[in-house]
Amino acid sequence: MSTLNSGQSAVTAPVSIAPLVIGNLVVDPPVLQAPMAGFTNYAFRQMVREYGGVGLHATEMVNAKGFAWLDEHKAQHPDRLWGVKEETRPLAVQIWDNDPATLAKVGARLAEEYGVSVVDINFGCPVKQVTERAHSGSYLLKDPQRMGTIIQRVVKACAPTPVTAKIRLGCTLNTINAITVAKVVEAAGAAALTVHGRTAQEFFKGSADWERIAEIKSHLKQIPLIGNGDLDSPVKVVEAFRRYQVDGVMIARASLGRPWLFRQAQAALRGEPIPPDPTMLEQRECMLRHYDLVVNRFGAQKGTLLMRKYACCYAQGKHGARKFRSAVARVANPEEFHAVVRDCFPLSDSRS
Repeated sequence: MSTLNSGQSAVTAPVSIAPLVIGNLVVDPPVLQAPMAGFTNYAFRQMVREYGGVGLHATEMVNAKGFAWLDEHKAQHPDRLWGVKEETRPLAVQIWDNDPATLAKVGARLAEEYGVSVVDINFGCPVKQVTERAHSGSYLLKDPQRMGTIIQRVVKACAPTPVTAKIRLGCTLNTINAITVAKVVEAAGAAALTVHGRTAQEFFKGSADWERIAEIKSHLKQIPLIGNGDLDSPVKVVEAFRRYQVDGVMIARASLGRPWLFRQAQAALRGEPIPPDPTMLEQRECMLRHYDLVVNRFGAQKGTLLMRKYACCYAQGKHGARKFRSAVARVANPEEFHAVVRDCFPLSDSRS
């Protein structure tokens, strides 16, 4: 297994990268923000946009069956699509289910009514609620033929909006079949393939296997390959392009408390000085700005509860993080949240 090295550098040599083309969409820079359930809502995407550096943003994954049910009952559309119609493009929406007709119906709505830039199909989620209960997500890696049928139906329904697929290496370490699946994905008409370098069995344990991601490249005739897994520094992003010849990269968990990571990665790819992390004071202001966006969307009570998990991400790896996480996990209103941030958020910073 080959993993990415965790080096740090103020300046990296520029990498020669061809434009990432997904169907009729040019993604520049070829750095994508991953869809993450429970996290990549409108507020998070707005925070990332304010720092810049993302070529393609993505929503949280949307349950296609739930969307269809709401539609049939003339109810409000999924909360995860709030703000999407008016949001800056390019923007991808990721959907999941195992029924070709349902996915095609929802994909068409996203393409026509919402005008999204890309419809992405999730074949990588390892969560039991999606796999064992709904036989969707990474569960479908067991049945490449069904995946092909799903993709064909969605591609036809969404045209000319490009349809992409996100997968893992396989369901288990003993059933890695990403190359076979990749061929099916391309033959079915997908415009790009994203591969997370772990199996569903591994969830997020261990290290992403970038050698296995790279092996897929030679088996794709036309569509681009996007690598995903363990990209937590701008140096690792450069290394992914340089060593593994991927066409694009997708950054996920590492960005949750560091929305500036994409901007740093973009600079590194250009060979420009990598912007330093914001000072602790600036990071605190960033978190409070994020909190305001969440509260404006969900209201003070629900917004405060939702912000707890984001706040913990901002504190990760910092001095005093344990104390802060313990305190912020109990906040229930804006006054308590601001008090905890003021009193507990790590403030020791030699540059502040």
